[in-house]
Amino acid sequence: MRVLLVEDNAKLAAVTHDAMRAYGFTVDHVSNAHDAEEAAATVDYDSIILDLGLPDRDGLTLIEPLRRTAPSAPLLILTARDASSSIIDALDSGADDYLCKPFVMGVLISRLRAIMRRGQPRHGTILQHGDITFDPSQYSASVGKTQLALSRREFAALHLFLRRPNHVLSKAEVEEAIYGFGDELSSNAIEVLLHRLRKKLQGAGSVLYIHNMRGIGYMLVEKRP
Repeated sequence: MRVLLVEDNAKLAAVTHDAMRAYGFTVDHVSNAHDAEEAAATVDYDSIILDLGLPDRDGLTLIEPLRRTAPSAPLLILTARDASSSIIDALDSGADDYLCKPFVMGVLISRLRAIMRRGQPRHGTILQHGDITFDPSQYSASVGKTQLALSRREFAALHLFLRRPNHVLSKAEVEEAIYGFGDELSSNAIEVLLHRLRKKLQGAGSVLYIHNMRGIGYMLVEKRP
């Protein structure tokens, strides 16, 4: 699940970024409205967290263009403004929820998951394909009754493939879904990641397999008997 974090406070952004990564999110951080619009126009985000006090323009004026650019991405306002009028303006402009600073990180994560379930059922719904059951809201994946112990990126990769089974995904598509802006990425990072995920699926006895179509991409398929 890839999230755009628009926050100009570098310290708060770093803490929020690290906490969200620990909960399995891939986070892209930008610090101003211009970069936020550029990012939203480039990447298909699963949700957006927006601070209103941005250096180049009021975040309230950014809600409408973000809604046009990313209409299906739930939008959570994160700001120090606690006046009722500000909350009403943000929600009336198209925001899905509002959280005032200072905040508890666990509350932010819970609010984010809640609006993603409401706004995009595909993220809140338990996915089942073959013998795999995948619950993104609980950060849980299993093969039959065997729970899978997955890293954050392995979890994100499996989520991506389960949302598009029997569909070829290019290496670039996998990279974009799993790695955020500024992440260090070696030339064989995707191959290594998917190799580890294949081994875990195989170790749990899954009938599903991530097939490498050389020069084309990857596809989640069912093993032939």
